[in-house]
Amino acid sequence: MKNKIILVLVAVLIVLGGYIALRMYNKPHVNVAESDPDLVLFSQTLLEDFESDEISANTKYLEQIIQVTGKIQKLGTANGNGTITLNNGDSMGGIICHLSEKENKKMVSLREGQEIMVKGICTGYLMDVILINCVLVN
Repeated sequence: MKNKIILVLVAVLIVLGGYIALRMYNKPHVNVAESDPDLVLFSQTLLEDFESDEISANTKYLEQIIQVTGKIQKLGTANGNGTITLNNGDSMGGIICHLSEKENKKMVSLREGQEIMVKGICTGYLMDVILINCVLVN
């Protein structure tokens, strides 16, 4: 009898786990360009928050659409898409903004030292804050 109960519980857990995994895999894509930002701030504020308390900053910023204003420190590419690194101050790190495919063409008009506004989804901090699916905001 106990074996049957354990077997049923394991089966329920497997089905539940499969359902959750399927829901996560089919999670709808967020269109950053058409979405309103959850937070609007300056690049230095975002960097300082992560550098001073990464755990608290993760709670506040992860998976949020963030609109950041800052100066371009570096322009580059990664996996065929444009990247913009923002840094306004004395911080060692920066904010790496991975542009969406549609935004790549706009990189031609950008210059280092120029102040811009970028909107993207925050995915975390690894010496730099990472924003993905970024679009340039006029």
